[in-house]
Amino acid sequence: MKVPKGWVALLGVLASMGAASGAAAQKQGGVLHVQHMDTPPSASILEEATVSVVVPFMGVFNNLVMFDQNVPRNSFETIVPDLATKWAFSEDGRQLVFQLREGVRWHDGKPFTSADVACTFDLLLSPDKLRRSPRSAWWNNVEKVTADAPLQATFHLKHRQPSLIALLASGYSPIYPCHVSAADMRRRPLGTGPYKFVELKMNEGVKLTRNKDYWKPGRPYLDGIEYTIIPDRSTRMLAFTSGKYDMTFPADVTVPLLKNIRRDSPKAQCTMRGTGVNINLIVNRDSPPFDDARIRRALSLTLDRQAFIDILSEGEAQMAGALLGPPDGVWGMPQEMLRTMPGYGDVAKNREQARELMKQAGYGPAKHLKVKVSTRNIATFKDPAVILIDQLRSVWVDGELEIIDTAIYYNRVFKKDYAVALNLSGAAVDDPDQNFFENYACGSLRNYNNYCNPEIQKLFEAQSQEVDHEKRLTMVWDIDRRLQEDNARPIILYGRAAGCWQPYVKGVVLHTNSIYNNWRFEDVWLDR
Repeated sequence: MKVPKGWVALLGVLASMGAASGAAAQKQGGVLHVQHMDTPPSASILEEATVSVVVPFMGVFNNLVMFDQNVPRNSFETIVPDLATKWAFSEDGRQLVFQLREGVRWHDGKPFTSADVACTFDLLLSPDKLRRSPRSAWWNNVEKVTADAPLQATFHLKHRQPSLIALLASGYSPIYPCHVSAADMRRRPLGTGPYKFVELKMNEGVKLTRNKDYWKPGRPYLDGIEYTIIPDRSTRMLAFTSGKYDMTFPADVTVPLLKNIRRDSPKAQCTMRGTGVNINLIVNRDSPPFDDARIRRALSLTLDRQAFIDILSEGEAQMAGALLGPPDGVWGMPQEMLRTMPGYGDVAKNREQARELMKQAGYGPAKHLKVKVSTRNIATFKDPAVILIDQLRSVWVDGELEIIDTAIYYNRVFKKDYAVALNLSGAAVDDPDQNFFENYACGSLRNYNNYCNPEIQKLFEAQSQEVDHEKRLTMVWDIDRRLQEDNARPIILYGRAAGCWQPYVKGVVLHTNSIYNNWRFEDVWLDR
């Protein structure tokens, strides 16, 4: 089969396995001790929507393809083979054929085949076979996946979609075994990856052990990984600088906290980078009074994004629209374009307009709108929620902070059981197809505020099929502008954070444009 013009780089035969250099110096053995923020709601990556799951469990699995774990920036050029050895699109772009790796076995010894690929996507394409499927919108263009031979699987698409290969490379896209139920995968996940699941204990942690029969010779180097849950971030930082842990949670260290770590633990290795995670305001547009577009627009106009950036990151976070902007991202609007968008200009003028809209809706100095502002019970959510509540007062909105544990938070927002929420949304892949279809498409589970604009959705589909990068970029910027004008989901900022590890931990590479795709840890080793 021929690859569509302009996409030759997607051929797996042109990609290397990305193995770390200097293998002779690497040591076998030891357990890596990593801090964790909170209890994962389950162990099933396909069913959950939080980095709290993908970080500890990505090492249990393999994908068909993945982003090279040793290259800091995710891109089409860094996609390398995993369970697939090579792949190609058909001439019309509507079939994507994978040749699979021989000799791979599940952790229970059963052989991996193309049937497992087909079974995984049968789960994802069947709304009743998973408890929930947060990223089901990623796969809307996939009609079916067939097992053509024991080591060949084909994705049959409704139309050309060059970005599909990037979606498959995400840590959120592992291959599941046919012979294990979805319910068992929540409690005792079974994969083909470098680490085997040992246990998940509520409020304690996750333990993994080395897969001695891993299909990559010599990997992994570690005997195991233990993720310990420490809910309080200050306690986590003190525990790391005291040397009790080998690594912080990989996206836990803010700009101010990094200064403290460099002071208290000067030999620690730290990487400050873009996370691909945005802070956003979600409003339940189906619940009065927020079914009134004037009130939703007023909340959006009152946002002082620069104040959030200055307070939370000492100026290092990035103002953005729906998509992560340059230099961290490829598809987001440049700053000069962004500042022409509604709500991104003069804050004082925006708030004047917001107060006028609130008056039209029946509110004012003598009649405030009282509302609960819901958020997740971790610092990265709570801190900006406090700032949001303070800013809403400028348009006569009195917010009461409602803090919700992770295990409950996502169930609440999936069910639209909130009024106003300060939310964080991660761009698992720096591509418009991931962001637009997951967060803004009609009916998507992760479209938490039920935004639906059929006209814009047609534009989502058109940009998805475009193979010319510059043409697609122009289309994407136009869509992003329309989303901001529509107050679809006001984006406050895209964050930056650091992960830190002790100097004897080797082989760690943190990705610069997503925190969801580099936790395989098969190349990490301990020099002690």
